[in-house]
Amino acid sequence: MDDPKRRALRCRFVLTPVAWVACALLHGLPARAQAVDDAPLILKRSTLLQEKIPEATRQQLPTFVSGEHLSGQTDLDTEVQGNAELRRGDTMIRADRIDYNQPEDLARAHGDVHVNRAGNVYEGPVLELKLDAFEGFFTQPDYRFLNNAYGHAERIDFIDDKHSVAHNATYTTCQRKPGPSWMPDWIFKATTLQFDTDEDVGRAEGAQLRFMDVPILPFPDMSFPLSDKRKSGLLPPTLGVNSVNGIDLVQPYYWDIAPNRDATLSPELMSRRGLNLGGEFRYLEAPYRGQISANYMPTDMLRDRDRWSYATTDSGTINTGISSIGNLGFNVNLNRVSDDNYAIDFPHALPSLIQQVLPNDASLSWAQGHFSATARTLKWQTLQEVGSPITPPYDRLPQLTGAYTRLDAGGFDFSLTGDYTQFSADSRLTLQPNAKRSYALAQISHPWQAPGWFVTPKLQLNATSYEFDTPLTNGASTASRVLPTFSLDNGLVFERDASYFGRSFRQTLEPRAFYVYTPYRNQGLLPNYDSALNDFNFATVYTENAFSGNDRISDANLLTLGVTTRLLDPDTGAEAARFGVAQRLRFKQQQVTLPGGTPDPAGVSDLLLGTSINWTPRWSLDASGQINLKTHESLSSSIGGHYSPGSYRVVNASYTKYIDPVTPANSSTQWDLSWQWPINDLWGDKGKNLGPGLGQGEGRWYSVGRLNYSMLDHKLVNTVMGLEYDAGCWIGRILVEQLRTSTLTTNKSVQFQLEFVGFSRLGSNPTQTLRTNIPGYDYLRQQTTTPSRFGNYN
Repeated sequence: MDDPKRRALRCRFVLTPVAWVACALLHGLPARAQAVDDAPLILKRSTLLQEKIPEATRQQLPTFVSGEHLSGQTDLDTEVQGNAELRRGDTMIRADRIDYNQPEDLARAHGDVHVNRAGNVYEGPVLELKLDAFEGFFTQPDYRFLNNAYGHAERIDFIDDKHSVAHNATYTTCQRKPGPSWMPDWIFKATTLQFDTDEDVGRAEGAQLRFMDVPILPFPDMSFPLSDKRKSGLLPPTLGVNSVNGIDLVQPYYWDIAPNRDATLSPELMSRRGLNLGGEFRYLEAPYRGQISANYMPTDMLRDRDRWSYATTDSGTINTGISSIGNLGFNVNLNRVSDDNYAIDFPHALPSLIQQVLPNDASLSWAQGHFSATARTLKWQTLQEVGSPITPPYDRLPQLTGAYTRLDAGGFDFSLTGDYTQFSADSRLTLQPNAKRSYALAQISHPWQAPGWFVTPKLQLNATSYEFDTPLTNGASTASRVLPTFSLDNGLVFERDASYFGRSFRQTLEPRAFYVYTPYRNQGLLPNYDSALNDFNFATVYTENAFSGNDRISDANLLTLGVTTRLLDPDTGAEAARFGVAQRLRFKQQQVTLPGGTPDPAGVSDLLLGTSINWTPRWSLDASGQINLKTHESLSSSIGGHYSPGSYRVVNASYTKYIDPVTPANSSTQWDLSWQWPINDLWGDKGKNLGPGLGQGEGRWYSVGRLNYSMLDHKLVNTVMGLEYDAGCWIGRILVEQLRTSTLTTNKSVQFQLEFVGFSRLGSNPTQTLRTNIPGYDYLRQQTTTPSRFGNYN
């Protein structure tokens, strides 16, 4: 029976008075009065256990011993038998017998030895260890680390508290299960395993990886991570099958250059093409950051030529050293490929290759006080496809912009913006001359507002001039345009308390009237460099110009009327629902159009409807529609929903319809469906809530995918279908992808990955594809917190 006398016996033989007080408190015994002055030291020790103990402090910590029988000589040696226990700092040893030599700081333990060192646990028959240096050996140990990895070795040698070497050792993250014939699903065996907990790196010699007791990969010499900490070395190879490239084998190498710089080299062997050399370099400095990616294929056997690509993004600030100027900001986005077919052949080589026009953009910006300025150069690379040519966008070499803005200056808001751009493109494709365009916009407004209403009159003056490299159809080589615009924006806001479906809300009613007048100026002869017709939606219906860009300014004499109602949470102000309707009343026909466009007639416009519902965090719904009241036809409509009742359960669905009145070929009707969902739900197995990045338990199947279907083409455009299986200590993924790389070509691929949790991955990398195609996709394993040694604290 554990009575006070026996507990006192356990605390009888300690090596310092402070240790007696601590031991007494641990076993519920009263401490001696003379030790009260030492209490802060005990509290300090308790605090130190919450973090890594410095070596200098560790050597000053007391040593606690307890057991059924204790004997020895003071300051020389101690022998503890029967439930023997020794503690110092974050090191604890339990055994049938412990012999401790204090001058040598050497502990010898025999029989059912259990060691806990800062949360890492070792168990075996015999231990010999110097406590402060943590130097010694352990025979036949089983070990368990904080990263949930386990293993066994014939012997482990402790070099110091951060380095150890295990001989004829195993390593796995599969949990131990009862039974004499326990065998993990995967296990890593090696002649020697070196553990470096300072760098969180393991190194193996003469190693072999076995899966389901079948050897799958030999490793004569390799290193592997003990945590999510970055480290240099070979990354797991990836393997995939592609309909164009054949079998893809990539062997990446990661170089951890510095805490703020790293690089990845990714040589790739394609069975149908040859060797592709890829790489990526990332850097993060105090005033700037960036990333550079590049690929080079010396000889493409399918195209019989060299292939290459590069992409770089950089942004940051430049200190001019002149106080009156301040800092300059810069942004660089460069993308270039060797030929027009590159995006078709290598759709995943660079992020920008999902489109047929690649930007090469660099800008320098400055702002101080009310002034701002930007200098920019933009040059496009247009990838033309045989049989489906596209009109290239205009290069801007250069574009210079300046602005002066004042808000609430005597109740007025005013600004002046100027822009000079030189547009350049192949006139044989654009069918219009290049030009130098100067543009200025001056505007002044006076907002009057109060709780419940607002009125904002605004006056604008637009001035534009052109210099063309070849004459227009009327023979002019220059042109200019000056247009004033007046607008008046009015609104009211009503509020009331309301209740719907058992929930209390603060409901608003917000009617709004927006009038705009711009006189007509004939702009039919002017080329179009950057203007496009704005979509008819709630973001543009209350704006002065029907066009984006600066080449077209629409004439207008119209009134926009709309009303919006919102349901707000009375406690947090969060918006649970929004419903809106708007319509334009045009008093005179709009005459200014884009080339090939038709003018908007006088009278009422299409009816614009929209709603956004976020009733609960589980689901949301957004919908909008443009309805012609004469034909009752929907010219544009979209509806999208998101449902996610918990982690690893998400469904996204959307339907979009658009009829282009100017270019019917640009019209489209598509629906899109994406999801991640546990298949086990079908037979009633709802899994466990283990938290973010931990999955839902062992034996879980997940279905993942995305279907994008064109109703006009009657076929799937982009498709991703796959399965994920979580076995607890390993995850299997298989993914089939069909990607339209251009209007005429489609790329198909199969990706497979086997992830050994906490160790390595084999196969391709489908998780990035899933993250891109499935909004709300959750990784089955993602480290969100650093493991604490208190998770294995004794």
